[in-house]
Amino acid sequence: MYFIPFIVFVITQRLSELYIARRNEKWLRSEGAIEYGRGHYPYIVALHTLFIISIIVEYILRPSLSMDFVFLLLFILLLGFKFWALSSLGKYWNTKIFRVPGSGPVKKGPYKLFKHPNYFIVICEIVIIPMVFHLYYTAVIFTVLNAIMLTVRIRVENKVWAK
Repeated sequence: MYFIPFIVFVITQRLSELYIARRNEKWLRSEGAIEYGRGHYPYIVALHTLFIISIIVEYILRPSLSMDFVFLLLFILLLGFKFWALSSLGKYWNTKIFRVPGSGPVKKGPYKLFKHPNYFIVICEIVIIPMVFHLYYTAVIFTVLNAIMLTVRIRVENKVWAK
């Protein structure tokens, strides 16, 4: 009963993020930003698309699963932290890696405390979202796949900001 509104919300949230990223990309490019990590970006898109599909398929295969309100609360708290992180980056936030020549990393909000708070959020989302409905297979499989992907992603991003 709760699954459909929940998954629709998650999909809408993800699509909204892509819309914001696209808008920010236009601004970043107008500022002369250079894109990095193009080679791995399609894999990130595929990973997150398959993540949503896996949630839906696993839920369909195990439909008697109830909602876990503790994980739902954690998800809601995580959304607040995500909003803080993304709003701290403002127009610099993107799903791709961009750097405006002469600019440095943003050092406000959670970025004062952590080097990669948005990736911490993504790690938590990959675990928490499926766990709202006890979807253990999706949580475990995509946690491993995401760890591999983030290893590549963070390595590229660290090189960009070390220049």
